[in-house]
Amino acid sequence: MDNVVPAESDGAIETRGIEPVPDHERHGRVRELFPTWVAANISVLLLTMGAALVVFNQLNFWQVLIVAGCAALASFGMVGVLSVSGKWGGAPGAMLSRATFGVRGNLFPGAILWVARFGWETINAVTGAYAVLTVLDLLFGIKSNTALIVVTLFLFVASTFLVSGMGRKALNVCNKWSTYLFGVFSVLVLGYLIVHMDWNEVFSKPAGTTAMMITGIGTIAAGGISWVPTGPDFARYLPHKASGKKIVGATVSGAGLVMVPMVLMGAVMAVATPDLAKAPDPVSFLGDILPTWLAVPYLVTAIVGMLLINSLSMYSAGFTAQTMGVKLPRAMAVSINAVISLVGGLLLMLVAKSFLSSFITFLILLAVSFSAWIGVYAVDMARRRVRAVRYDAEALMDTGRTSRYWYAGGFCWQAMTAWAVALIAGACFTKCDWFAGPLSGTFIGEYGLGWAATIAIAALVMLLLPTPRESGASSAPSTEAAREKVTA
Repeated sequence: MDNVVPAESDGAIETRGIEPVPDHERHGRVRELFPTWVAANISVLLLTMGAALVVFNQLNFWQVLIVAGCAALASFGMVGVLSVSGKWGGAPGAMLSRATFGVRGNLFPGAILWVARFGWETINAVTGAYAVLTVLDLLFGIKSNTALIVVTLFLFVASTFLVSGMGRKALNVCNKWSTYLFGVFSVLVLGYLIVHMDWNEVFSKPAGTTAMMITGIGTIAAGGISWVPTGPDFARYLPHKASGKKIVGATVSGAGLVMVPMVLMGAVMAVATPDLAKAPDPVSFLGDILPTWLAVPYLVTAIVGMLLINSLSMYSAGFTAQTMGVKLPRAMAVSINAVISLVGGLLLMLVAKSFLSSFITFLILLAVSFSAWIGVYAVDMARRRVRAVRYDAEALMDTGRTSRYWYAGGFCWQAMTAWAVALIAGACFTKCDWFAGPLSGTFIGEYGLGWAATIAIAALVMLLLPTPRESGASSAPSTEAAREKVTA
């Protein structure tokens, strides 16, 4: 059995770990998800990605608008739908995944998701550090050097660790105010661009190919896809009566409110500054495009945003670590991610030759690695809703043979098979700077649809295999499960 923390503290510091939240502590509100997913997308990386759609994919303004909208809807639509399982089971996604893969089988996809989470936190930490360095240069003329890079990155990661360790309540407060601040300065930046940009040049750009649009959707959506397994983490304090449709709506609207305009602004900036997507770092270009009086406060709010993105990521990564068997409180488990982010960040800032190339490669691999889990988990979740089979809180915490989710030797062979087949297939369709799968030259590979194919293959294989039978589970749905089905 995993260690259980009796209850969440009433103070600012969250003490609850991976154990399911009891009904009497479910005081969350769906509207809290809106600022959460706004904050999860406050990143200047979206500007760089929008610029890449213009420079590399050769798309025009209207195509970028379509790509950004489709990417937000597809990726955070999945985040919202799978987040509903959080209110069903009151537990983090990594924990609920035990019911899908088995208490031992869950360790395999969990390990890959954990490693991928390290990479995402490292990318965000590096971007945040670059933003701090740019502000120092703009305000005080302090140029970047090795010692300053080390200090800046360490301070950013340390701040991330402190905020994420405080837990859900503190994150909700920070998300709310960062949303207001970022919104104000984003409007100012947008206003500046409207006044000073050559819009004839922006709208006269010829359209790119459909293939490049589809590829662009996958690239932009990859960031959202990485949040899918952690979506339930932020919905686990919601009461059973919370509307599933409203959960999806709050998630998609919160993310889309930031994703779409940020990607569009990056595309507009790229018209005036074609080298934007090829910049050595993803931040310093703002000092060239915007006046100092606007660039500095905008970067400061972006730094806060990236701090919160990493805090949300580390918050969920702590749960993944505990689910993997790390015998530490969640706040201590988060420290593992902080250390790895620091080491990985130093390598990326001091050793890697191209930040953007490394980032795009990471996004491609990230999408595939998360997609195999998504397909399997989504089918299992759908079956639970149809059959009104609830998550068993006690069984989720039981890692022994007596667990309802022991299946065969601790493995749900159907889920494991579907996941492994999809992961291998996804790798075959993948093409990046240093790797090309044997099927990367096909339609799916050329159009960057490896992530979509991975989800579809995982779901199809899971559906074709016999429905898993939980150990000692009753075939009759419980009253509570039936109520959850109605309110899903």
